[in-house]
Order: sequence, then C-alpha cells, then structure tokens
Amino acid sequence: MTYSTAIATHRVQLVNERQRAVTFARMRVLWIVVIFGLVALVALSRIVFLGLSDNALRSASLEEALLPPRGEIADRNGVPLARAFPAYALWFNPKAMGEDNPLVKSPQRIAAELKAIFPDLETHRVIEKLAKGRSAYLRRRVLPEQASRVQAIGELALELPRETDRHYPQGTMAAHILGYIDPDGNGQVGMEQVLEPKLTDPAQRGEAQLLSIDMRVQGALESELRRGMLATNAMGAAGIVLDVDTGEVMALASLPEFDPNKVDASDNDRIFNRVTNQVYELGSTFKPITVAAAIDAGVVRDFGKRYQADRPLELGGHKIRDSHYLGATLNVAETLIKSSNIVTAKIADDLGENRMRETLEELGMNARPQIELPAKGKPIWPGDKWGRLTNMTVSYGHGIAVTPLHLANAYAAMVNGGVWRPATLYKLKAGEAPRGRRVFKASTSSRMRQLLRMISVYGTGKSADAPGFRVGGKTGSAEKPGVGGYRRKSLVSTFAAAFPMDRPRYVVIAMLDEPKGTTASSFQRTAAWNAAPIVGRLVPQIGPMLGIRPDTTRDVDISDLRPLISSDKT
Repeated sequence: MTYSTAIATHRVQLVNERQRAVTFARMRVLWIVVIFGLVALVALSRIVFLGLSDNALRSASLEEALLPPRGEIADRNGVPLARAFPAYALWFNPKAMGEDNPLVKSPQRIAAELKAIFPDLETHRVIEKLAKGRSAYLRRRVLPEQASRVQAIGELALELPRETDRHYPQGTMAAHILGYIDPDGNGQVGMEQVLEPKLTDPAQRGEAQLLSIDMRVQGALESELRRGMLATNAMGAAGIVLDVDTGEVMALASLPEFDPNKVDASDNDRIFNRVTNQVYELGSTFKPITVAAAIDAGVVRDFGKRYQADRPLELGGHKIRDSHYLGATLNVAETLIKSSNIVTAKIADDLGENRMRETLEELGMNARPQIELPAKGKPIWPGDKWGRLTNMTVSYGHGIAVTPLHLANAYAAMVNGGVWRPATLYKLKAGEAPRGRRVFKASTSSRMRQLLRMISVYGTGKSADAPGFRVGGKTGSAEKPGVGGYRRKSLVSTFAAAFPMDRPRYVVIAMLDEPKGTTASSFQRTAAWNAAPIVGRLVPQIGPMLGIRPDTTRDVDISDLRPLISSDKT
C-alpha cells in the first residue's frame, strides 16, 4: 500500500468515527429529552389530578358549608314550617377580663339594663347567674339590633357568640305536629324527632322535608277550635282533617298550643297531644260504626223495622237509658238521627259481641294509632272476651276509650267505600297511598253515607250542615269517668264528619274537652251545640282550599230512606 493510499484510508476511518460519535451524541441528547419529557408529563398529570381533586374536595366542602346545619321542614305546598338560621346568644364569661371581679357594674344594674332590651327576661335569674361568677347562657335567640344594645352596656363579660338557631316562622301553628329542638339541638316530640336522621344528613338536608299538612287548612282548623274552646270555656280542644282515600293528614291541632320557638318547663302540659296521645270515651260517635257493622253482617236488612225505645234496657242491674224521651219506637235511621242509646244497644245485642269486637279490631281501635308521631296513646280496651253488657255499652261509645285519630280513621273507612288506611304526616305522591284493608262492604259504605247525611239534615248535626258542601256526621257527648263513676257535668263533646257526602274526600273531627254551658252555646254542653257548629264554620273555609266548591244542585240520594222519618213515625 502506497503512502498516499494509507493516508486516504486513515482519513476515511476518522470521518466514520466522527460520524459515529455525532450520532451517539445525538442519540444521548434525544434520550435525555425523551426522559425529561416523560418526567414533565407525569408531573403535569399529577398536578392536574391534584388540582382537580382539590377543587372537588373544596367544592364538596363549600357545598356542605353552605348547607344549613339542619334541614328545613315545609308543608305540602312548600310553605316553610321549620328552618335553621344564624343568630346570636348572650353568654356570661366571667374570665373575659382576667380579674376576680369580671363586672364593671353591679349584677342588679346589668340585669335592669338587660331587662330594658329583653322585656320577658327574668331578672332574678340573671342576677343569680351573674353573682355566682360562673360561665352561663343568659339568653338564646338574640336579634342583631338587640346584640348592638347589649354591647352598648359596656360589659366585656357579656359576650355574643354566633350560633345556629331553629326558627318556626308560623309560630304556634302546627306545634304538636312539628315538635321542637332542645338546647342540645336534638328534635323532640314531633316530626323534628321523627325526621332527625334526614334533617341532619348532609346528603338530604339540602331539600325541604314535605309534610302532608296544608297550612291554610291548619290555620283555619286551629282558629275555629280556639273560637269554640274560648266560647264555651272548655279546658282543651282537638281536631283533625284527614284525606279519606290516602290517609294524609291535612291538619291536626291540639289546644292549648305551645310555641316551639321558646319552650320551657311551663309548656309541659301544653306539649301533650290530645289528638294522638289522649284517649277518650267518644260517646255517640260510635253509633254509626255499630250500625255499619250490623248492616255489613246482615243483621240490619229492613230499615223500616221498629225497635221499642220508651223503656230503659235492664241487664245485670245496669240500666241503659236515653238522655230524654225520643219516641215509643224507632227505626235505624231515626236511631241515628235522634241518637238513641237504647236502640243502638239492641242492634249491638243482635250483632253479638264477637262480631262487634272484630269490627273495632279491624278499625285498629285495640292498638295505638298508626301515625309517624312518637306520642301515641294506648286505647282502654275491654279485653278479648266481652259480655252482653260490655258489647251494648261499647256500641254507643262507653267502656272503650280511643284517640280522636282512631275515630277519624274509622269514619274514613266508613265513607270511602269500606277500606281502612293508616294516617300519615308525609306528603304522598300519586299512587303511593297504601292499599289498606277492607272492613266494610262498598254497599255498606254507601248506605252509611246516606245515614250520616240524614243526621246533618234532620238530626243532632244540623248546625254542621254547611250549604253546598253536603256534610254528614254524628255528634257524641260523653260523660267523663271519675272517682266513683261518671261525672255528669264533665263532658267530652265531639262531632265526627265527612264531606262532600256524595263523594267523600275528607273527614273532619272537632272535639271539646269539658265545655261549659255559656251564652254562645245557649247554655248547652252537648256536641250539637258546641262541636257541630265548629265543623259548620270550618268546612266552608277549607273546602275551596282543598278544591271543593259549594254546589247546592248536588246531594246524596236519600229518597229511599226519607219516608222512614216522616212525622207520623217520629
């Protein structure tokens, strides 16, 4: 190989090595770029993930923070009944100034200045708390303007911490349905207690819990019950408006009422619910139930059959009498219209104690009423085996004590076609009504609608007959039991009604506890003079609210029964 050839070969080798070195360097740079790119991509993905997660957490936390600490309760139309809102409290902090004497002024003077801001404040209790020198609440529910006036007193020991308060914008209305919140924030007595899990669950407290009641109907019921109670100096009153097809409670009232916004020890008696928790002997309101059971069993077929009514029934040394002479003989229609104990007892005797007891059991009268409220009274039930006398007295509402809610459910079954359903305080959607259980035949229910309507047209329920609303119902005036027997001057006066009787939609119960004979009741104490008029005034108010307008061109056809009460037979 010549010298020149060697030189050329060496140069070619140098060029090749240089190209390999450049290629290798480029590959290293490329791999470094790829690795850095992957690291950057992973880092960016992590940042995006953390950012989104943080936003999600922040959004969830923000959403939960914006929710009220306790959910809202509303009526069936969305009217607020109970809601939470931020408020102030008045707190005594004796360590605020870090001295032995935390107050600039005397406890007496501070209490006097607080009294000027809060007129209902009990100054002696405030003085006692301030004098003890211990931390204590002086007042809850302080309004912003009141808080400003407290600060103007100039006492550092009087602090105003922000708290969440439970407010009932309707005041005392529907108090026995709603219940109240105790100082620890727990629901008590009513739907506040029943709905506690939902009202405090973050997943559910954003939406109002809808009840079945209509506040317009509730207001009208309470107003008329209060009017009747005050007019007769009664010790209490109770009432309910019930949908006969669904069992929904449209209104429920127990008087005297309490204010859930400010509950204290003095309200203990008022918190007691007379509709669901108190049992009464409800007297003659049971007579239609007895007649319905007898019709259903085939014991009453001939409505023209007459029963002797001018002599008391004597059984085992006990006499069953009527309040006054009602006629020598009475048929079934007249028995209900005039409210005869004697003939009702005879019909029950023909029916037999087993069938009578079974009917009342099917109507749920041997057990506590079915409704969501926690306070439910236990009926006074005569036992599993009834004698003839027990059967007779139960037939006209004595010897058995149930709640007004029991009675409302029974009347609903009696007029809606014969089906018993439990009451509910929840608003039901279409198709959610329980199927219930059949107690009476549809034909029996149809006949009872006629008979109940006749009582309001011709009998003791005349004062409940609101023109155009076709009200039907039965009065009941029962003496209250006491030491040594019944107290003749202490009555429970009840009117159990339904409307409109040609197509019943609602049952209405109005009850007065120990009404007195006053000028307003023509000095009478019986239901015809005090409870029935309450229904007569109430129905025209609530009918249009519930979609029922007066119509004087319609009514129940009673043409086949009307001849049975002609003047020559009564």
